[in-house]
Amino acid sequence: MARTLTRSQQHYRRALARLPLGVASNFRFWGEERTIYVKQGRGARITDLDGNVYVDYRMGYGPAILGYADPRVDAAARDGMEIGGVFALSTEREYSVAARISSMVPAAQLVRFSNSGTEAVMAALRLARAFTQRDHYVILEGSYHGLFDAAMWYTPMDKWSQVGDPVVVPYSEGVPLSTRSFAHFVQANDANQLEDVLKRHGDSIACLLIEPIMGNCLGIAAEPEYVRAARELCDRHGVVLVIDEVKTGFRVARGGVQELYGVRADLCTFAKAIANGYPISVLAGREDIMRKVGKGVAHGGTYTAHPVSLAAAEKTLQILAETDALERVAAYGTRLRAGKSAILRARGVAHSFVGHPSMSGLYFAHDPPRTYRDWKSSDYTFYDAVARALHDECVLCEPDSREPWFMSAAHDDSCLQDTLKAFERAVDRTLDALPPTRKGPEWDLMRREPAA
Repeated sequence: MARTLTRSQQHYRRALARLPLGVASNFRFWGEERTIYVKQGRGARITDLDGNVYVDYRMGYGPAILGYADPRVDAAARDGMEIGGVFALSTEREYSVAARISSMVPAAQLVRFSNSGTEAVMAALRLARAFTQRDHYVILEGSYHGLFDAAMWYTPMDKWSQVGDPVVVPYSEGVPLSTRSFAHFVQANDANQLEDVLKRHGDSIACLLIEPIMGNCLGIAAEPEYVRAARELCDRHGVVLVIDEVKTGFRVARGGVQELYGVRADLCTFAKAIANGYPISVLAGREDIMRKVGKGVAHGGTYTAHPVSLAAAEKTLQILAETDALERVAAYGTRLRAGKSAILRARGVAHSFVGHPSMSGLYFAHDPPRTYRDWKSSDYTFYDAVARALHDECVLCEPDSREPWFMSAAHDDSCLQDTLKAFERAVDRTLDALPPTRKGPEWDLMRREPAA
């Protein structure tokens, strides 16, 4: 191993006394021996308690679009501190940040701020229900919309017999089973299925909640014709189209995924990249819908539109709008894909990439998945093994193949060189560790690139 985790392991045992799993979020627990604790982050690298320095491709699940501790954003945040803290009153900067968002995202006619992606999506669902006077909603299988009861449902494909639709279950205890009846699930890129659901239940459906690029399912992307069809079907059935841009917003384009697809949401949500890591989120949308906020629909929060986060958001959005930061992010992601592809082709390993270069998934099969069922029914153990080896080589990606790799404007040539060297070693180590049963004709048929 290229690293030791002695201090992280010691801290984990100490943290268990006061924190469930020794961490503040379930997703930060990687096992008793491999959970790490961060000492510092700068640019595209983080340092853990043991002094291991990683090239990071988690980037906080996407917020650090400019890199950790960007001096321009942090200076703006310090100016925000001078305002004086939390007043539970408004400040002037709320308007200027909202105006910037509206200029970048045409669908964002009116804006409200929250503190997290989960809060923004919760508010969007509440608002869509109020506007339509309907209670039900449609979600794409495999999408992720935050940690609240209405969104915490999934389909355990390993228990599916391929007959009919799989059973949908909550992915946490404590979610009332009675609320399941409100949710309808469709597969990505299947407009016929969506149309069928809306024909059968349209009178009760408030909204379609969609991530056109699935932030927690490898970055699986909706096809443009599917998004256009979804827009038309929502219009036909009086359903609010809620585009969840918590991860794609101000990352895949200045106008987010809506700019990429040429589609306009009725409501949209943003969070991760908007303030380069400072806690803030946004609910935005059509004026006639948004005007119901405060006129029948409750929304608020003591820490909403915190002066520090607003100041960081104002500076981050200015940089993203007025510089080539996003072009550099995408260019780096493209170069990284090419480098990984060359390594895998040289070893005859079938692979494909999913999503956008700025938030890209790696899939070990010839054809990229189009739906959650495609990914879930595949063998992703090879990716999981490569990710584990990469951690030991001090390249940090999510150990679960569902999470894309996130790029930042701080990733540079040195990051690329270190990553590709580590990736080559990790792939070789994983191939060498394959059991004999995985190296025979079956492996060649399923995983290897075809002969030229």
